[in-house]
Amino acid sequence: MADPTRCGAPQLTIDDLRADIDSGVIDTVILAFTDMQGRLQGKRIHGRFFLDTVLAHGTEGCNYLLAVDVEMNTVGGYAMSSWERGYGDFFFDLDLSTVRRTPGQAYSATIQCDLTWLDGSGPVRPSPRSVLKAQVAAAAEAGFTAYAGTELEFIVFEDSFDAAWDRGYRDLTGANRYNVDYSILGGTRVEPLLREIRNEMFRAGVNVEGAKGECNLGQHEIAFLYDEVVRTCDNHVIYKNAAKELAAKHGQSLTFMAKYDAREGNSCHIHLSFRGTDGSFAFADETREHGHSAVFDHFLAGVLATMREFAYFYAPNINSYKRFQPGSFAPTAIAWGHDNRTCALRVVGHGGGLRVENRVPGGDVNPYLAVAAMMAGGLHGIREGLPLEPEFVGNAYAADLAHVPTTLAEARMLLHDSAIARAAFGDDVVEHYVNCADVELAAFNAAVTDWERVRGFERL
Repeated sequence: MADPTRCGAPQLTIDDLRADIDSGVIDTVILAFTDMQGRLQGKRIHGRFFLDTVLAHGTEGCNYLLAVDVEMNTVGGYAMSSWERGYGDFFFDLDLSTVRRTPGQAYSATIQCDLTWLDGSGPVRPSPRSVLKAQVAAAAEAGFTAYAGTELEFIVFEDSFDAAWDRGYRDLTGANRYNVDYSILGGTRVEPLLREIRNEMFRAGVNVEGAKGECNLGQHEIAFLYDEVVRTCDNHVIYKNAAKELAAKHGQSLTFMAKYDAREGNSCHIHLSFRGTDGSFAFADETREHGHSAVFDHFLAGVLATMREFAYFYAPNINSYKRFQPGSFAPTAIAWGHDNRTCALRVVGHGGGLRVENRVPGGDVNPYLAVAAMMAGGLHGIREGLPLEPEFVGNAYAADLAHVPTTLAEARMLLHDSAIARAAFGDDVVEHYVNCADVELAAFNAAVTDWERVRGFERL
């Protein structure tokens, strides 16, 4: 397997950024963090002010940004932020290893940030990047470094974002009229947009593998080379934001919703592996069955054992659960198999490339939380020496197996009651995201849908 640290995407250092600002090539610096919903939030700073002031002293933002719903409404129930606590600030702690050219904005650079408290008490623990970094530290303590790749699907529409909004996101025209899975011709129809996304992400320091059509009408995937898990998730959220901005530039729109319509949903398959901190391939042992090390078997067992309890981190929205349909390439059964796409966990590769693909997350997932959940589950399996059940062979959709949760309410209950989750993430993190689920459930339960109107307006 290729070493991502030796691949050729251009990197930007703080010295490069300083030189580009001094020469006028870059005049804007975006400081951004990832919120609970997986979105980039932050501010744009003039390049000269960044060099003269912000680089040395940092900047701040309102802590309500980790205590709102998807509509940016202030909501109750969060311990860290409320009207009673005054909605103060937290600190944007610049991670200068993330300096990159902003995709699609030639005059701009982006720096991703961690969130810390102004009183110096440390990281804002429920921040998604902090949740993942805690698992990275736990893995390092156990002697491992984690690598991941995310395969993120989206559906492209001919309609602009404004037109889609005006239509209530109904009756939109897919950029392809039929299934274009692996179709070169179908990809060509959308190539002006896909090509710009690929090239702009490469310019932003991300190693691009390729693009392919998918099954839904206008559905495509762009793949990037795996990397250390925090860098992979940083790249993921930059890509997701850039894809939307570039689609808008082309007069088009796209969605990462887990389930937009009755056809195939958008997946985000996550490939994950551990190496020893000395660089050794922790998952591989050619002397054992299938070439799996004992560490790999325990890891896989742990991810399986925690799949239901950690489901919220893989499927965080009401809509996420509509994707889990038999025969849809979205899994329903909690099982593992070698190169078996009907299972929740698909084992692929061999030797240094041996890894597990988690097929449960959809395109709406927050990558930091999903990867953290996989790591926490796997580390639990390693610590406890959990035995790995036999691989499943055949069609897991038709088997009598444990099922992925079918609703957000079920996943919320499982997370709330999980002693493993509380031990791995901390009560504060679990309670924060349980409240996030409660907010979404309350909003959905209060809404009157088109489905209800059509069925009930006249006939009931």
